[in-house]
Amino acid sequence: MSRILPLVLFSLCLLLQIVHASTESQNGPVSLPPVQVQTITVKHENIDSRVEVVGTVEAVDQAVIATKISGTIIDIPVVLGSTVSRGDLLVKINADEISARVLQAQAQLAQAERNLKREEKLLKQKASTQETVRSMRDLLAVAEAGHREAASMLSYTTITAPFSGVITKKIANSGDLATPGTPLLRLENPAQLQVVAAIPESISLRIRLDDRLSIQIPADNSTHEGIVAEISPVISPRSRTAEIKINFSDTPSLRTGMFARIGLPGTETTTLMIPQQAVVPFGQLEKVFVVQQKKAQLRLVRTGMRTRGMVEILSGLQAGEQVVTDNNRLLVSGQPLITDK
Repeated sequence: MSRILPLVLFSLCLLLQIVHASTESQNGPVSLPPVQVQTITVKHENIDSRVEVVGTVEAVDQAVIATKISGTIIDIPVVLGSTVSRGDLLVKINADEISARVLQAQAQLAQAERNLKREEKLLKQKASTQETVRSMRDLLAVAEAGHREAASMLSYTTITAPFSGVITKKIANSGDLATPGTPLLRLENPAQLQVVAAIPESISLRIRLDDRLSIQIPADNSTHEGIVAEISPVISPRSRTAEIKINFSDTPSLRTGMFARIGLPGTETTTLMIPQQAVVPFGQLEKVFVVQQKKAQLRLVRTGMRTRGMVEILSGLQAGEQVVTDNNRLLVSGQPLITDK
């Protein structure tokens, strides 16, 4: 129905023009004052169509903090929004059994060292064999490995910040039981942000690393220039899109999770373009005035996209015609014109 209504209005306007012309031929020509106007020649222009996709602001450096061991949390010296530096304490876990394992491994290591020294001394006195000494050395190597393992497990009870940033999510609290792989905190670095978006597969092949794209953040009405940092090498079979990450900096007012719009280059097309002021609203339609024999002739047009003060003409005009660009709001079809050319 929405497509039929403009066609009906277009036909009615044409009918009115025919009736007006018929009335003029019967009653004689109407004397209209000439109007000084400016004109422009309609011509084809090459324009780049523009595609816009939506994305989400994220931090380039972000990490989910979890533990590798089980134990009771005895200290979390950070809160939501805390700023931390690399190496700062984030979580402390109480694991008495691991401390006991370290002590046991130290004792086994010390015993293995004593046994090796004793057998080496006996070998010099011809009271032991080379095979026994080699066995003692193997046992010492096993004890050293066990001690390193226990010491590493003990280091897991203390979790520090892998980079400087802000705590954006706090899941656990002191007294909670921490289990391996369970998220405890989320750390993000707001100094370097990026926009993550899904772009259509038809455009993904034209995007390259280090391309510069326009990013608009509606929340604070700001526009930024970003650099393409990552492009997914695969296309999602469900959405037919590829993930893209665009880095941009100097954004103190932005926060992760914000909505963003990304302008992507489309295909270059050739179309008719005229100044926007040449198009006059005509009810639900649009009209322009063409210069023919120094008189204004009304034309109904169908317009397309608008960019930089220009309007695309899809139908109603041809290249090479002269179009009135000013003093056209009160023009009447057939009115004499005084042009600037």
